[in-house]
Amino acid sequence: MSDVPIHVPVLADEVVTHFGGLNDQVIVDCTVGLGGHAALLLEHNPAMRVIGLDVDEDNLATAGERLAGYGERVRLVRANFADLDEALVGVGVSQVGGVLADLGVSSSQLADSERGLSFEVDGPLDMRLDRRGGRTAADLVNGLAEGALADLLYVQSQERQSRRIARRICQVRRQGRLNSTVMLARLVASAVGQDPASRRGRIHPATRTFMALRMAVNGETAALGRLLEQAPRRLSTGGRVGIVSFHSVEDRMVKEDFRTRSRAGEYRLLTKKPIVAGAEEKSENPRSRSAKLRVAELLLGP
Repeated sequence: MSDVPIHVPVLADEVVTHFGGLNDQVIVDCTVGLGGHAALLLEHNPAMRVIGLDVDEDNLATAGERLAGYGERVRLVRANFADLDEALVGVGVSQVGGVLADLGVSSSQLADSERGLSFEVDGPLDMRLDRRGGRTAADLVNGLAEGALADLLYVQSQERQSRRIARRICQVRRQGRLNSTVMLARLVASAVGQDPASRRGRIHPATRTFMALRMAVNGETAALGRLLEQAPRRLSTGGRVGIVSFHSVEDRMVKEDFRTRSRAGEYRLLTKKPIVAGAEEKSENPRSRSAKLRVAELLLGP
């Protein structure tokens, strides 16, 4: 039995449908993760080649094992999708037929307590997807001034209780450094007056706080902006860009970029409204419930 973790990619059929016509093209999977979307595209399109990017060396190792059977049709690169230009130059490719990005974290990353991405299991407040350096969530939680911390929570994840949460964090950290995911989750719940054990289907009160810290630690908003800027100059005419986002900040960025380029005659919108998961997929894969896919086609190539 394979030791490759089971991973179900979101909106899989929809991704295959929108990228299936690019059979003889090179596709960049900007967030190859555990290789789910890449494997489906390669399976359904026997002449397609995939360049997979990821900052997480563990993900790349897993994807490499999962995609090994496709041989030279796959090239994996440890890189942030914000550096799309540099990554493609590094492998000697100038233009591609498709750019795909799934902006969610993988199930294996959430399950790894040492990464500190989940409040379901205790672990250090790290949250770095690329662990080669940079600030951790603990650095932000313990180092930012109250106002800056509140702004981070609101801007990154639209947390409406950001002021109360920031105030409570600053009160508690005076007694000692906050380093635990469970400690932070409990602190946030107490700050907003909710008992996570009795939330009855509602999201955990710390969900948006954890999301905001993860996005800030990994510079996700800025990275998405750079990807959206670089994608059209790397696509060949008729190439497609597809982005799967998981919350309103990301989706709004994608929508506005695609619409602006559509009005300028650069893109043709293939999804005027975002594609969302159907009832069956939401039931089988809870991660898909907040997923939104937008796809555009390049009309004017470089």
